[in-house]
Amino acid sequence: MTRPLDGVLVIAIEQAIAAPYCTRQLADLGARVIKIERPDGGDFARAYDTRARGLASHFVWTNRSKESVTFDLKRPGALEAVQRLIAHADVFVQNLAPGAAARLGLADGVLRSTYKQLITCNISGYGPNGPWEKRKAYDLLIQAEAGFLSTTGTPDAVAKAGISIADIAAGTMAFQGILACLLRRAKSGQGDHVEVSMLEAMVEWMGYPLYYAMDGAQPPARAGAGHATIFPYGPYETADGMVLFGLQNDREWAAFTTIVLQRPEWASEARFKGNAGRMKERAEIDAVICDTFRKLPSNEAISRLETAGIGTARVNDMSAVWDHPQLRSRKRWAYIETPAGPMPSLRPISGESWQPRMDPVPSLGQHTEAVLKEFGLTEFRES
Repeated sequence: MTRPLDGVLVIAIEQAIAAPYCTRQLADLGARVIKIERPDGGDFARAYDTRARGLASHFVWTNRSKESVTFDLKRPGALEAVQRLIAHADVFVQNLAPGAAARLGLADGVLRSTYKQLITCNISGYGPNGPWEKRKAYDLLIQAEAGFLSTTGTPDAVAKAGISIADIAAGTMAFQGILACLLRRAKSGQGDHVEVSMLEAMVEWMGYPLYYAMDGAQPPARAGAGHATIFPYGPYETADGMVLFGLQNDREWAAFTTIVLQRPEWASEARFKGNAGRMKERAEIDAVICDTFRKLPSNEAISRLETAGIGTARVNDMSAVWDHPQLRSRKRWAYIETPAGPMPSLRPISGESWQPRMDPVPSLGQHTEAVLKEFGLTEFRES
């Protein structure tokens, strides 16, 4: 079995989420990722929480299948050791503070002038140059700057995403860029550089509201878990819980009113035609939907919706997702080793002829000695 990135060596000086998520996806495809960490605690995401059986939930998620090597980059000789590792690498990824890599002698231009086939990738908050180059850029700050918060929440209050969406966007964009550079190198033999900013990655994901509000037009209204322009669409309380559903067109509206609401006369009523019409009459429709669903157990509500051909979902908590029948049926959970023992992990993408890497989550510095020995760097052991 040959994975797409088998034989590709990635050296990463990374922390938090964006870069580790990028390199974990490279590892999923077979790349060997050597993660350089500080000896005094390592990647600070290791200490975000202890909820994953004593380990940090973010770290377990983004760091499987990697080798952890510790270097104090302020110590004499450490940078030389890192540079000698990079000399063997196909890809170098870093998301240090703006300017830090250059001060360490690890600027992308310097490295690629020496190693012509090297692919370098920098991930930062706002990108190089520009007035905001050196501003701090946490995930929530980028959600705000990219306009995401203005579209999310209720009419009365904005709300952030419940996950690190800006970090994930940046990590995904970096992953895509590196794959593109690897394909280009296979044709040209030349290395390349990928520059990713969290702001630009998040703004790319904001394409729909940006175009919706072009030329000074009103932006999409915040609609909570509903939809700004499609109705009915969102969660509704049932007699014993909550279900979420969404309608897309007048055909579904006719089925919904007839089978679910049991008001067939509404199916052809002109004022309810199209999403625009239903949005105008939202208060009246919403009152009937709420009254209907509050009298129905969730199972019956879902049964009616499915009979009508309406897209529906339960509003699951994390426990329900771990036990989701579709994921279980498709055997999408596997186990990975961690310093706290085996843990379940969602299987990443694979092909028919290969399976992804799902190797252990490393303890801090676990592979330092082996890597130094393999690459002839034992003189750089730290006491």
